[in-house]
Amino acid sequence: MFTGLVAALGTLDAFSEGQLRIHYLTGNAAAISHDLAIGDSVAVDGVCLTVESILPQGFIAAVSPETLNRTSLVRAWEQRRPVNLEASLRVGSKIGGHFVTGHIDGIGCLDQAEMTGNSWEMTFTAPPRHHQQWGDRIAPYLVAKGSIAINGISLTVAQCDRSRRWFRVAVIPHTYQETNLSRLNPGEWVNLEGDILGKYVETFLSQGHLSAPRVPNASQSPDPITPDFLSQHGYQAGHP
Repeated sequence: MFTGLVAALGTLDAFSEGQLRIHYLTGNAAAISHDLAIGDSVAVDGVCLTVESILPQGFIAAVSPETLNRTSLVRAWEQRRPVNLEASLRVGSKIGGHFVTGHIDGIGCLDQAEMTGNSWEMTFTAPPRHHQQWGDRIAPYLVAKGSIAINGISLTVAQCDRSRRWFRVAVIPHTYQETNLSRLNPGEWVNLEGDILGKYVETFLSQGHLSAPRVPNASQSPDPITPDFLSQHGYQAGHP
């Protein structure tokens, strides 16, 4: 479990079947490395990976074919693009973002980025040939003022269109500069994860676990308050 607060940047400087080698690049790498142990989870561009070996300036993580097919990690490696790193949440730690599982729902791409005032407005949409995936896995969880993780970064949806074909986030300067959002060009892919709370609500509703509360029939009059009624419920004359 993560919170979407990126601690450092890294690079995928080696790739082989079943493994990625991550090298610390910038930022507070000590937040990742100071107590990192084999078997720990680290979010790499929002993807939860398991540490298999610890290196002086990085680590080697296991990666499955499903993860590679569902995320942008291969593209990040091919383009030598920095990746966001976050260590897993410790019990008792501050939760400054929102609950992020590291299980990617699908791929999006940057449509445009524009600086407005003291923040960046970034719009994301579905890449070519990924519209079906977007409609099935991303669009249902796009809610204005709701949470979304973009490359593992906890952000708030500022706006989305009615059909949820795109959404926009406002990114403060610190987040923009300290993550790989500042390195993105229009058309480049990002990993997206919807809010887990929305997923549970959707599941409960679709399976009929949630229903409207039972409301008494308004046409039925309540039982009259009589001496017998009061007596049955413990009231004694002369006592409060």
